[in-house]
Amino acid sequence: MTIRKIAFNLFAWTIVLMVAFPLFWMLVTSVKPQSELFRRPPTIMPESWTFEHYWRLLSDTGFLRYFTNSVILSSATTLIVVAIATLGAYSLVRYRYRGRETLAFLVLFTYLLPSVVLILPLYLLLVGLGLSNTILSLVIAYTTFALPYALWLLRSFMAGIPEDLESAALVDGASRLGAFWDIILPQLLPGIISTALFTFILSWNEYLYALVLVNSDSARPLTTGVMNMLITSFNIEWSLLMAASVMMSVPLIIAFAFLQSYLTSGFGAGGVKG
Repeated sequence: MTIRKIAFNLFAWTIVLMVAFPLFWMLVTSVKPQSELFRRPPTIMPESWTFEHYWRLLSDTGFLRYFTNSVILSSATTLIVVAIATLGAYSLVRYRYRGRETLAFLVLFTYLLPSVVLILPLYLLLVGLGLSNTILSLVIAYTTFALPYALWLLRSFMAGIPEDLESAALVDGASRLGAFWDIILPQLLPGIISTALFTFILSWNEYLYALVLVNSDSARPLTTGVMNMLITSFNIEWSLLMAASVMMSVPLIIAFAFLQSYLTSGFGAGGVKG
């Protein structure tokens, strides 16, 4: 049993190190002087640390503009998707009407469609509405493919909340909206946070739609902005690219650091002993 446990731990740590090494190399490369980037054999740790690449990235490039665009884009998409998905999941679970299950599976089916299928119709629609080359156009586009999965995910969480709790509140005189606000939402909080994280990460990392729908430099998010800024046909600014990658990872790390407690707490809050 001890040998099996040791072998399992070694295997697990090997996988962790394999996954973590690219992140470690990205961080180390971002603080290496330019003279050490292409040294052979490569140095694992920099002989001298420098933050020049970060300073250049923030002062000499449009990184801050792209960063601001991504924050606005991801936050707006997350708020819209979570709000609509929460109400939609409540409808699919609590109300009884013909075709409810069929509608739920059709919603999931739309998520299974390849993203590239929707690019041309969305592009023509946004051009017709005069919204092309704007952050709002990306918010609309990201909502189209984030909402179906968010709705299905929240539907599963909503189904785990006992209906008796809401019925008791209605019997005590609460309105449907009051019961939803005071009973359902607190129980649904872990699901809402999970859905919000999924939507935020999806919007933060999305590349294809941003590349096709936005050509204006003032509206580009980080994914396409960094590519156009640091990667050309003749040169790749590896030091700045690694620094940009580290900076792009910071919001996601902060989000997980502050919200991971909510993800693990309350998953059984909807259950009642009976």
